[in-house]
Amino acid sequence: MNDKREITGWMMYDWANSAFSTTVVTALLGPYLQALAEAASEPFRLFGTAIEPGAIYPAAVSLSVVLQVFFLPLLGTIADYTHLKKRMLLAFAYTGAFATILLFFVRADMPLFGTRGAVVVGSLLFIIANLAFGAAIVFYNSFLPQITSPDRRDAVSSRGWALGYLGGGLLLLLNLILLLLMEDTALAVRISMASAGVWWLVFTFLYPRRRLVQRAPGHSHGEVNLLTHGVKQVWHTLGELWRTYPMTLRYLIAYLIYNDGIQTVIVVAAAFAADELGVPAQTILLLVLMIQFMAFGGALLFGKLAERIGAKRAIMLSLVIWSAIVIYAYLFLNNQVQLFVMGAVLALVLGGSQALSRSLFSQMIPAEHEAEYFGFYEISERGTSWLGTFAFALAVQLTGSQRIAIVSLIIFFVVGLLLLSRVDVRRAIVESGNDPTGVVI
Repeated sequence: MNDKREITGWMMYDWANSAFSTTVVTALLGPYLQALAEAASEPFRLFGTAIEPGAIYPAAVSLSVVLQVFFLPLLGTIADYTHLKKRMLLAFAYTGAFATILLFFVRADMPLFGTRGAVVVGSLLFIIANLAFGAAIVFYNSFLPQITSPDRRDAVSSRGWALGYLGGGLLLLLNLILLLLMEDTALAVRISMASAGVWWLVFTFLYPRRRLVQRAPGHSHGEVNLLTHGVKQVWHTLGELWRTYPMTLRYLIAYLIYNDGIQTVIVVAAAFAADELGVPAQTILLLVLMIQFMAFGGALLFGKLAERIGAKRAIMLSLVIWSAIVIYAYLFLNNQVQLFVMGAVLALVLGGSQALSRSLFSQMIPAEHEAEYFGFYEISERGTSWLGTFAFALAVQLTGSQRIAIVSLIIFFVVGLLLLSRVDVRRAIVESGNDPTGVVI
């Protein structure tokens, strides 16, 4: 434990996969799919109802997370029960990377599919990539309690997130230069999205593959059917959370609610800026780039803050700021200058709130069941949102306004904050069989 080489290899997976969440999820794919849908000769219809172009991408995100709800806890139980956790991380990372690379071929008048078909193909590739992204993160997060001691997890988790923002920001800078230099904006967007897949693939191969150590489970699976075992274990764990780890369950529910709001803001921000303020793709990339580099410092700042006031209090402070951001976007956001000011505030809380949420949860789960518990946790992680994106897509569909839809997200921050305030962190750590010594509570 606390091996510097392995910790570096672990943190570098944040560097590798953040290119997907930054370039594809946050910056480019939403506006690109919306533009393709608007260029189609006929509107999209579902059961006879016309679908707003701005609702297609949030709906695809929600569908990918519905699939994660079913698969991630199951995959986590299998990883805990076998010696396959590292292999499963790599397999899903490579799958997501290749699906991302294939986004390069999604374009207007796509051969065999046409423009309408291209929107469908792009949505399906994203669903595959996002599902694989989430699965890989389950196994990645579950390494955290194994590679570092409890008193260092906030710092290691925060540094990992910071590296992710730095890596994602660096690739985004290169993509912004490409967009500025190329006359064919659509081609530049396709190359940029594919580059995120290449980045994800190459750095996963170079670092986590070489440096992460697969630890054998404390039992042998013998001839047990892993699928059957996984299903039974998921049900067992749900009951165990209810009966044995009530504070861990309360924290998990609070996290799933408030982080769903955070992820929805991340997912819809680019499309919101393009639709409500008329911000061009190059400016959106510049905004996201600024957020990436400022979030690098924000993640480290909140890591230091957690050392003084504890992770729970630091997260609660961030949720108050998130609520203020949503209110500001609804009431006052009218030009690009205000957008960049809001983006700067958002950047300070973006990485910190998520990095500390991860490290705090790692303190509350029983040993040798890390991947399984992070399977439930990952239902609402980076780039994944279920209820938030569904609520946003529904609000856009009903009102035709993304500005009205954005304010609906405040309920996720308020409810999450209230639930988090009632979590007894020390009790949760002790109930899960862990030692709270050295942990700032």
